[in-house]
Amino acid sequence: MDIALKILLVIFSVGLIAVVLLQKGKSAGLSGAISGGAEHLFGKQKARGLDLFLQRLTIALAVGFFVLSLVVAYVVQQ
Repeated sequence: MDIALKILLVIFSVGLIAVVLLQKGKSAGLSGAISGGAEHLFGKQKARGLDLFLQRLTIALAVGFFVLSLVVAYVVQQ
């Protein structure tokens, strides 16, 4: 049981790192300031759906990681 929980915790942590790295930064710098008007005018619906999915997946993985960390800490102490 201890080994399975630790393996699951590693999977959650690697998944969380990957999902955070896949997300686009909030500030795109000077290139975002120049092309931001065009994206606003023509819309960016496909990327918005992906951004929303990645945000929700990040929240789910973060909550899972936190809960698993507490469970693993509890099980290891026993």
